Amino acid sequence: MSQEESSLLTAVGRPSPVLALQGSPRRGGNTDRLLSEVLTAAAARGLTAEKVVIRDLKISPCLEIYQCIKDGRCGIEDDMTQLYAKLSAARIVVAATPIFFYGPSAQLKTVIDRCQALWARKYVLKEPPPVERGRGYLIAAGATRGQKLFDGLLLTIKYFFDVLNLDLAGQLLVRGVDAAGEVEGRPEALAEARAMGASMAEFWGESKR
Repeated sequence: MSQEESSLLTAVGRPSPVLALQGSPRRGGNTDRLLSEVLTAAAARGLTAEKVVIRDLKISPCLEIYQCIKDGRCGIEDDMTQLYAKLSAARIVVAATPIFFYGPSAQLKTVIDRCQALWARKYVLKEPPPVERGRGYLIAAGATRGQKLFDGLLLTIKYFFDVLNLDLAGQLLVRGVDAAGEVEGRPEALAEARAMGASMAEFWGESKR
Protein backbone atom coordinates (compact mmCIF):
# COMPACT_ATOMS: atom_id res chain seq x y z
CA MET A 1 0.00 0.00 0.00
CA SER A 2 1.41 3.40 -0.97
CA GLN A 3 2.15 6.12 1.58
CA GLU A 4 -0.60 8.23 0.00
CA GLU A 5 -3.20 5.50 0.52
CA SER A 6 -2.01 4.78 4.04
CA SER A 7 -2.51 8.44 4.89
CA LEU A 8 -5.97 8.31 3.38
CA LEU A 9 -6.95 5.34 5.54
CA THR A 10 -5.73 7.18 8.61
CA ALA A 11 -7.75 10.23 7.62
CA VAL A 12 -11.03 8.37 7.09
CA GLY A 13 -10.65 6.16 10.15
CA ARG A 14 -10.93 2.40 10.52
CA PRO A 15 -12.34 0.93 7.29
CA SER A 16 -15.31 -1.43 7.24
CA PRO A 17 -14.42 -5.12 6.83
CA VAL A 18 -16.99 -5.30 4.02
CA LEU A 19 -16.88 -3.26 0.82
CA ALA A 20 -19.94 -3.52 -1.42
CA LEU A 21 -19.50 -2.40 -5.03
CA GLN A 22 -22.83 -1.44 -6.58
CA GLY A 23 -21.89 -1.67 -10.26
CA SER A 24 -25.27 -1.01 -11.87
CA PRO A 25 -25.81 2.24 -13.77
CA ARG A 26 -29.37 2.17 -12.41
CA ARG A 27 -30.30 2.97 -8.83
CA GLY A 28 -32.99 0.78 -7.32
CA GLY A 29 -32.65 -1.88 -10.00
CA ASN A 30 -32.57 -5.61 -9.51
CA THR A 31 -28.89 -5.98 -8.62
CA ASP A 32 -29.15 -2.99 -6.27
CA ARG A 33 -32.17 -4.59 -4.61
CA LEU A 34 -30.39 -7.93 -4.18
CA LEU A 35 -27.33 -6.21 -2.77
CA SER A 36 -29.45 -4.34 -0.24
CA GLU A 37 -31.00 -7.62 0.86
CA VAL A 38 -27.53 -9.13 1.38
CA LEU A 39 -26.27 -6.16 3.38
CA THR A 40 -29.42 -5.97 5.49
CA ALA A 41 -29.11 -9.64 6.43
CA ALA A 42 -25.43 -9.18 7.30
CA ALA A 43 -26.16 -6.07 9.39
CA ALA A 44 -28.84 -7.97 11.33
CA ARG A 45 -26.01 -10.23 12.46
CA GLY A 46 -23.69 -7.40 13.42
CA LEU A 47 -21.67 -7.09 10.21
CA THR A 48 -21.80 -3.62 8.68
CA ALA A 49 -20.60 -2.69 5.22
CA GLU A 50 -19.63 0.33 3.20
CA LYS A 51 -21.61 0.53 -0.04
CA VAL A 52 -19.96 2.28 -2.98
CA VAL A 53 -22.18 3.26 -5.92
CA ILE A 54 -19.64 3.28 -8.73
CA ARG A 55 -21.75 5.43 -11.06
CA ASP A 56 -21.37 8.31 -8.59
CA LEU A 57 -17.57 8.25 -8.82
CA LYS A 58 -15.35 9.89 -11.42
CA ILE A 59 -13.13 7.04 -12.59
CA SER A 60 -11.24 7.03 -15.87
CA PRO A 61 -10.68 3.81 -17.80
CA CYS A 62 -7.16 2.40 -17.66
CA LEU A 63 -4.90 4.37 -20.03
CA GLU A 64 -1.97 1.93 -19.95
CA ILE A 65 0.45 4.49 -18.57
CA TYR A 66 2.37 1.63 -16.90
CA GLN A 67 3.49 3.66 -13.91
CA CYS A 68 2.00 0.88 -11.79
CA ILE A 69 4.57 -1.56 -13.16
CA LYS A 70 7.32 0.65 -11.74
CA ASP A 71 6.02 1.56 -8.30
CA GLY A 72 2.54 0.04 -7.89
CA ARG A 73 0.77 3.38 -8.15
CA CYS A 74 -1.68 4.32 -10.87
CA GLY A 75 -0.68 7.41 -12.81
CA ILE A 76 -4.28 8.61 -13.06
CA GLU A 77 -5.50 10.83 -10.24
CA ASP A 78 -9.25 10.48 -9.74
CA ASP A 79 -11.74 8.84 -7.37
CA MET A 80 -10.09 5.47 -7.87
CA THR A 81 -7.31 6.60 -5.52
CA GLN A 82 -9.62 6.37 -2.52
CA LEU A 83 -11.14 3.14 -3.78
CA TYR A 84 -7.71 1.47 -3.95
CA ALA A 85 -7.31 1.99 -0.22
CA LYS A 86 -10.76 0.58 0.52
CA LEU A 87 -10.25 -2.45 -1.73
CA SER A 88 -6.88 -3.21 -0.15
CA ALA A 89 -8.26 -3.02 3.38
CA ALA A 90 -11.49 -4.99 2.92
CA ARG A 91 -11.67 -8.62 4.10
CA ILE A 92 -14.96 -9.12 2.27
CA VAL A 93 -15.90 -7.61 -1.10
CA VAL A 94 -19.32 -7.93 -2.68
CA ALA A 95 -19.56 -7.05 -6.38
CA ALA A 96 -23.04 -6.48 -7.82
CA THR A 97 -23.67 -5.96 -11.52
CA PRO A 98 -26.25 -6.46 -14.23
CA ILE A 99 -25.12 -8.32 -17.34
CA PHE A 100 -24.11 -6.35 -20.42
CA PHE A 101 -23.09 -8.42 -23.47
CA TYR A 102 -22.36 -11.41 -21.23
CA GLY A 103 -20.04 -9.41 -19.00
CA PRO A 104 -20.10 -6.84 -16.17
CA SER A 105 -21.41 -3.31 -16.46
CA ALA A 106 -19.06 -0.64 -17.81
CA GLN A 107 -18.96 0.91 -14.34
CA LEU A 108 -17.70 -2.23 -12.61
CA LYS A 109 -15.40 -3.21 -15.48
CA THR A 110 -13.69 0.19 -15.28
CA VAL A 111 -12.90 -0.41 -11.61
CA ILE A 112 -11.65 -3.92 -12.37
CA ASP A 113 -9.39 -2.67 -15.18
CA ARG A 114 -7.95 0.04 -12.95
CA CYS A 115 -6.98 -2.68 -10.47
CA GLN A 116 -4.11 -3.42 -12.83
CA ALA A 117 -2.18 -1.34 -10.30
CA LEU A 118 -2.98 -3.87 -7.57
CA TRP A 119 -2.07 -6.70 -9.95
CA ALA A 120 1.31 -5.05 -10.52
CA ARG A 121 1.93 -4.80 -6.78
CA LYS A 122 1.13 -8.47 -6.28
CA TYR A 123 2.69 -10.11 -9.33
CA VAL A 124 5.35 -7.69 -10.59
CA LEU A 125 6.60 -5.98 -7.45
CA LYS A 126 5.89 -9.03 -5.27
CA GLU A 127 4.46 -6.97 -2.41
CA PRO A 128 2.83 -9.01 0.38
CA PRO A 129 -0.95 -8.58 0.67
CA PRO A 130 -2.00 -5.83 3.12
CA VAL A 131 -4.54 -8.09 4.87
CA GLU A 132 -5.15 -11.81 5.39
CA ARG A 133 -6.91 -13.65 2.59
CA GLY A 134 -10.61 -12.90 2.59
CA ARG A 135 -13.76 -13.66 0.66
CA GLY A 136 -15.44 -12.26 -2.41
CA TYR A 137 -19.11 -12.53 -3.30
CA LEU A 138 -20.82 -11.90 -6.64
CA ILE A 139 -24.36 -10.75 -7.36
CA ALA A 140 -25.47 -10.60 -11.00
CA ALA A 141 -28.77 -10.32 -12.82
CA GLY A 142 -29.45 -10.69 -16.53
CA ALA A 143 -32.48 -10.17 -18.72
CA THR A 144 -32.09 -13.34 -20.79
CA ARG A 145 -31.91 -16.99 -19.79
CA GLY A 146 -28.90 -18.08 -21.86
CA GLN A 147 -26.97 -21.07 -20.54
CA LYS A 148 -23.66 -19.19 -20.73
CA LEU A 149 -25.06 -15.87 -19.57
CA PHE A 150 -22.67 -15.59 -16.61
CA ASP A 151 -19.62 -17.46 -17.96
CA GLY A 152 -17.65 -14.39 -19.02
CA LEU A 153 -18.45 -12.48 -15.84
CA LEU A 154 -17.43 -15.38 -13.60
CA LEU A 155 -14.02 -15.61 -15.23
CA THR A 156 -13.45 -11.88 -14.88
CA ILE A 157 -14.58 -11.84 -11.25
CA LYS A 158 -12.41 -14.83 -10.35
CA TYR A 159 -9.24 -12.99 -11.35
CA PHE A 160 -10.44 -9.67 -9.96
CA PHE A 161 -10.93 -11.26 -6.55
CA ASP A 162 -7.58 -13.05 -6.80
CA VAL A 163 -5.82 -9.70 -7.20
CA LEU A 164 -7.63 -8.52 -4.06
CA ASN A 165 -6.45 -11.62 -2.17
CA LEU A 166 -10.00 -12.98 -1.98
CA ASP A 167 -11.56 -16.36 -2.68
CA LEU A 168 -14.85 -16.42 -4.59
CA ALA A 169 -17.00 -17.75 -1.77
CA GLY A 170 -20.53 -17.18 -3.04
CA GLN A 171 -22.49 -16.19 -6.09
CA LEU A 172 -26.08 -15.17 -6.66
CA LEU A 173 -26.90 -15.33 -10.37
CA VAL A 174 -30.41 -14.46 -11.47
CA ARG A 175 -31.69 -14.94 -15.01
CA GLY A 176 -34.77 -13.44 -16.63
CA VAL A 177 -35.06 -10.12 -14.77
CA ASP A 178 -34.79 -6.79 -16.54
CA ALA A 179 -37.28 -4.09 -15.54
CA ALA A 180 -36.64 -2.45 -12.18
CA GLY A 181 -38.40 -4.36 -9.43
CA GLU A 182 -38.83 -7.64 -11.31
CA VAL A 183 -36.69 -9.44 -8.77
CA GLU A 184 -39.39 -8.80 -6.17
CA GLY A 185 -41.31 -11.57 -7.90
CA ARG A 186 -38.45 -13.98 -7.32
CA PRO A 187 -38.66 -14.87 -3.62
CA GLU A 188 -36.07 -17.64 -4.04
CA ALA A 189 -33.51 -15.06 -5.20
CA LEU A 190 -34.26 -12.78 -2.25
CA ALA A 191 -33.89 -15.75 0.09
CA GLU A 192 -30.50 -16.57 -1.48
CA ALA A 193 -29.46 -12.95 -0.94
CA ARG A 194 -30.33 -13.16 2.75
CA ALA A 195 -28.43 -16.43 3.03
CA MET A 196 -25.39 -14.78 1.43
CA GLY A 197 -25.50 -11.99 4.01
CA ALA A 198 -25.71 -14.55 6.80
CA SER A 199 -22.76 -16.46 5.35
CA MET A 200 -20.66 -13.31 5.25
CA ALA A 201 -21.44 -12.56 8.89
CA GLU A 202 -20.61 -16.13 9.89
CA PHE A 203 -17.24 -15.93 8.13
CA TRP A 204 -16.45 -12.63 9.80
CA GLY A 205 -17.39 -13.97 13.21
CA GLU A 206 -15.17 -17.03 12.77
CA SER A 207 -12.24 -14.92 11.55
CA LYS A 208 -12.41 -12.81 14.72
CA ARG A 209 -12.05 -15.80 17.07
